[in-house]
Amino acid sequence: MEKRWMNVPMVAIAAGALVAVAVAPLGAAASTRAAPAAALSQVDQHRWTTTGDFARGGHEGTVPAPGGRLAMAKPAGRTTYTDPFGDGTASTWDYARWTSPSHRLRFGATELVSSWNADTPHGTWLQVEMRGHVTGGKATKWYVMGRWASDDTDIHRTSVPNQKDANGDISVDTFVAASGVHLTDYQLRVTLYRAPGGHARPSVRQLGAMASNVPQRATVPASPLGGAEGIELKVPRYSQDIHKGQYPQYDNGGEAWCSPTSTSMVVGYWGRGPSKKDMSWVDPSYADPQVDYAARNTYDYDYEGAGNWPFNTAYAGRFGLDGFITRLRSLTELEQFTKLGIPVVTSQSFKADELPGAGYSTSGHLMVIIGFTKSGDVIANDPASADDAAVRHVYPRANFENVWQRSSSSGGVVYVITPPGHRLPRVPGV
Repeated sequence: MEKRWMNVPMVAIAAGALVAVAVAPLGAAASTRAAPAAALSQVDQHRWTTTGDFARGGHEGTVPAPGGRLAMAKPAGRTTYTDPFGDGTASTWDYARWTSPSHRLRFGATELVSSWNADTPHGTWLQVEMRGHVTGGKATKWYVMGRWASDDTDIHRTSVPNQKDANGDISVDTFVAASGVHLTDYQLRVTLYRAPGGHARPSVRQLGAMASNVPQRATVPASPLGGAEGIELKVPRYSQDIHKGQYPQYDNGGEAWCSPTSTSMVVGYWGRGPSKKDMSWVDPSYADPQVDYAARNTYDYDYEGAGNWPFNTAYAGRFGLDGFITRLRSLTELEQFTKLGIPVVTSQSFKADELPGAGYSTSGHLMVIIGFTKSGDVIANDPASADDAAVRHVYPRANFENVWQRSSSSGGVVYVITPPGHRLPRVPGV
């Protein structure tokens, strides 16, 4: 999947350790077995999240730390990072590194997206990489999945282009296997950087990846009801459209900010977010300044947008939340999150006539699923709305499921963001 579709509405027509994403298994009335097995995506979500997890693997100057963290203990070496701000300069950094154990997949994956939650105080940053084996046992190189910092004063956070080889490529934040190639296992490697002589201690609270194989399908049938009918979560409503023209250096607001706007809604739902001091640089005349703040602090300087998926869940992590990227295979599965009080951010693309009530077409857009009507239709906080009051939408279940799940869209990609320790549903296969 070529993911240069930016996750934004493009055309307005009229007036959005192995974790078995831990709910009881779906009951018979809501079983995903009702759909043909061949029609379901294969998904493997794996995360290293505890002190014990981080005790395994390979350490170069890193140690497992209290609170389920991986931290820099002492530098393992020093390196030069060329062009951290895109201005031709270079800077020197001490580093430490952890390499995960190998995680074997139950199927041949065609895509992989990594996620992390980390603390990178001033003077620090991190890089996440992935390598594995492909069909036939051939080892891949290390691919850079992202360079992350909580702010933009030490480096410009960025994805890394031009990594294509015979095994695959990195499309912004996603490893995409080459035609005919399947990933059979993988390792992740995180390198923690700090300024020489500094005492700041960068750390990682969780590191993981979602590997998947999405079948080619132009249409996807509606799934059975999953038990969340009549539930609507009280998620704040933020419009991306009211930010049009704000901060051109962060992709100009408006339709380009669906991802940070959606992420801000979920962060706000959990009672977290930036302080007034954090947002002091935002023009005081702007409504919902937390959206401007999120756009700046998720902005990918190579991608030139704020729609990098793991950068958004990593942003939520700076407020003490746990966030990761995965794929869900149906609205039946998504309903299990709603039942546990978890709003989910979904990624989809569609033409205006494919999603009644939207009023626009998009080559990629994020919105927050906050509940379901009694008949099972989707209640969404869709940031592609004229103002905050207009953000709540109800979309027909069958139409929404089709535009979210089909292979020409995101194939069911979601952001899952919760407080640490919040119960997660056990979704079979995920």
